[in-house]
Amino acid sequence: MNIIIVGAGEVGTHLATMLAKEYHDVTVIDPDPEMLSKLASTADVVTYQGSATSINILKEVNIRKVDLFIAVAHSEETNIVSATLAKRLGAKKVIARIDKNEYLQPNNKEIFLNLGIDSLIYPERLAAREVITLLGQTSSTEFVDFSGGKLSLVVFRLEEDSPVVDYTLLQATQNIQNLDYRAVAIAREGETLIPRGNDQFKVNDMVYVIANQLGIKNMLEHSGKKNIDVNNLMVLGGSRIAVHIANELEKTMNVKIIEVDRERSQELAGQFKNALVINGDGRNTDLLIEEGLPYMDAFVAVTGNSETNILSCIVAKRMGVKKTIAEIENINYIRLAESIGVDTVINKKLITASRIFRYTMSTDVSTIKCLTGSDAEVLEFIVKPGASVTKGRLKDVSFPKDAIIGGVVRGDKAFIAKGDSEIKPYDRVVVFALPSAINKVGKFFN
Repeated sequence: MNIIIVGAGEVGTHLATMLAKEYHDVTVIDPDPEMLSKLASTADVVTYQGSATSINILKEVNIRKVDLFIAVAHSEETNIVSATLAKRLGAKKVIARIDKNEYLQPNNKEIFLNLGIDSLIYPERLAAREVITLLGQTSSTEFVDFSGGKLSLVVFRLEEDSPVVDYTLLQATQNIQNLDYRAVAIAREGETLIPRGNDQFKVNDMVYVIANQLGIKNMLEHSGKKNIDVNNLMVLGGSRIAVHIANELEKTMNVKIIEVDRERSQELAGQFKNALVINGDGRNTDLLIEEGLPYMDAFVAVTGNSETNILSCIVAKRMGVKKTIAEIENINYIRLAESIGVDTVINKKLITASRIFRYTMSTDVSTIKCLTGSDAEVLEFIVKPGASVTKGRLKDVSFPKDAIIGGVVRGDKAFIAKGDSEIKPYDRVVVFALPSAINKVGKFFN
């Protein structure tokens, strides 16, 4: 695929690096030569210095032959203008990153579709939605729904008292009659493996499970995990993510936001009906205690500083808060944060990449999730008639060893895939895939 990315910032750099690894032809446009030089030294991409809002520059990069145009610069105006121009000049599909929630309202969204923009991406809103989902599934470090919740990916860490520690996969499931969940991967010490029957579960393993609705409940029971009800929530940082979280949750729980900037605090205070905004420094432990941190059910840190978010979550955990979530934009910090006690990490780059990545797949993919604690991905494919995966039982179709089919949705029913399972046309199939398998799995469903 011929792809142009506008913006060599964090999101653009991450996308460019990821897509280049998938053997796409990637060109990155940005006015900053230093950022382009840094990107070119780490990824196999073509860089072009200049403004993507220039018609001449878009023509110079041969925009009419571009399959996918992704505008993720810091400036919302640059993204909207460049995406509109790119579509008018011949780009097949264009995506623009935005910073205003009002643009996503149905009537307003139509304006952008009429301009030729195929999709609008608002990373902060996507991140907030992820936090809200996780606060409803507190036992999980990541939670992704497929086919309207008929299947879900649940990720959790094994504690010392978990009943399945030191059990093999076969031992952990041998007494279960109707299997309604399946462990599809284990992340351990920085490596992700797809477990086979004799692989053991170990303390601190991150276990990735595909489950149907009944299976989530049964899986929590067998793994020793419990969901907690979140009634009291403290949010550190008055960011756009915090605003989305508070707007969504202030009707159903007690929400308290701690913001260090006085003007921003006053601005936020006028936006909420029920959420309480406190002006203060969240790095001050005494302040957090005074504001009731030990009595909170959950703590979410979404300041612009990854280190502050990590450290404040650790403080919250030590004070007895059961669920902590930190926004961490430095990908190198993610595994560190998880290893020292942060329950869940969210990353806008990965969330945005998940939303955009499906546009690069040749197969019919309805969902892709780039996972936070692993370099693997989970994908939902729609099986086409005549696809090779429909030619026999799963154990006979030579599916790649570095990928695994976790579950299948057929009509209104969802079931966990086994070796004897057969896939039919138009099934929705959830696949867990390591990076080495991404290019291989799609052809099975075409």
